[in-house]
Amino acid sequence: MIHPVIMAGGTGSRLWPMSRQLNPKQFLKLTSGPLSMLQATVARLEGMDAANPLLICNEEHRFLAAEQMRQSGHEDSRIILEPCGRNTAPAIALAALQLKETVAPDADDPLMLVLAADHLIKDVAAFQEGVKKAIPLAREGKLVTFGIVPNKPETGYGYIHRGSELGPDSFAVDRFVEKPDLATANAYLDSGEYLWNSGMFLFGAREYLKELEVHRPDILSACQAAIADTADDLHFTRVNAERFAECPSDSVDYAVMEKTDRAAVVSLDAGWSDIGSWSALWEVSDKDDHGNSLTGDVITHNTANTLVRADSRLVATVGVDNLVVIETNDALLVAHKDSVQDVKTVVEKIRNDGRHEHMNHREVYRPWGVYDSIDNGARYQVKRITVKPGAKLSVQMHHHRAEHWIVVSGTARVTNGDKTYLVTENQSTYIPVGQVHSLENPGVINLELIEVQSGSYLGEDDIVRYEDRYGRK
Repeated sequence: MIHPVIMAGGTGSRLWPMSRQLNPKQFLKLTSGPLSMLQATVARLEGMDAANPLLICNEEHRFLAAEQMRQSGHEDSRIILEPCGRNTAPAIALAALQLKETVAPDADDPLMLVLAADHLIKDVAAFQEGVKKAIPLAREGKLVTFGIVPNKPETGYGYIHRGSELGPDSFAVDRFVEKPDLATANAYLDSGEYLWNSGMFLFGAREYLKELEVHRPDILSACQAAIADTADDLHFTRVNAERFAECPSDSVDYAVMEKTDRAAVVSLDAGWSDIGSWSALWEVSDKDDHGNSLTGDVITHNTANTLVRADSRLVATVGVDNLVVIETNDALLVAHKDSVQDVKTVVEKIRNDGRHEHMNHREVYRPWGVYDSIDNGARYQVKRITVKPGAKLSVQMHHHRAEHWIVVSGTARVTNGDKTYLVTENQSTYIPVGQVHSLENPGVINLELIEVQSGSYLGEDDIVRYEDRYGRK
């Protein structure tokens, strides 16, 4: 049995405005119909002899990750929460330490299949066959990476120069190569000896930790200290934040793979892409006869080679070529496909200007459901709130705002001061400023309500929580 470890960190700022800091690309439905990229990563493990995936994600994404794993049928999967980002070498170390102790403390070395949550793989059968070819190498103590057979002179990826043959489509790693210029990339492609570095791996947990101890003992010791003091909350594992913050930041490539003499590579031709930009998404998307990839309510005229995504309204294009047009309910991006790498510069400007469009969408997910901020003004805000069956918001109080709740469908159990009562469809209730209150859905269908907030300050940080079943007190 292999143990999938899915790394779901990162913010994906190059895919703004769809990807936001609190809802990054791994949780978006970009390439796989009804599945997010994380869910598609989990789905391609089906049919393999694999344990429940172990997920690693940022603390602020925990409920979004847990809900998507629940929807994928893996609600029992453990989720390690990183209190801060420290790149892939420490993240994998946390997973290896966890597996070593919980799966096989005194037995065989558990094999870790390390995957990124935001990669596209079109040919799942080829991917699974590649993993099977890597298993014997990993059992021999090799640290196996998966190299993608290149189909163009890509300058945005690192490369692997393959060495001596070890088995079917399997080679020793001669060397890792940084992102090349175009002439060098063409030479690599013509030689047939180079593969793209995918950032996917298969190795034993103990073998990885041994190599980390040799090459980056400072990372290993910091991770050991962090995971020696954990707190389990629901399906989450929280490591010691202070100890982990002291860990150096480094990628697994730099920390281990480029230094070890036990690196191997399995070549993989499975329709892989890291979807690192809007132009990369256009390349792998289905297109019409004019080279357009269109999603949502879109009308085109005299338009070619263009990516258009419309989330909330009609988008029309006339007489354009080679563009990216991305519409969400609070932002619009129009960019030339050759300049999409600069989208991150726009995100930085939004952040530096004190705006919020880089942080989250208008629709915000919570462990109890979701809310959509549908209107706001100087002293009011209107939200549409959906509470899942059996879910309950925290017992809380606001210093600066009052709230008026109107139930649209379902039934609400409301605690308002020392009173608790039911509010049903077409009924409403009022929560005064400073009143301790809570909202619960006791029914078996979603509770839908409209919340009208009014007051001098309407920020989400004006919440004093007294009780919370989700550990947010």
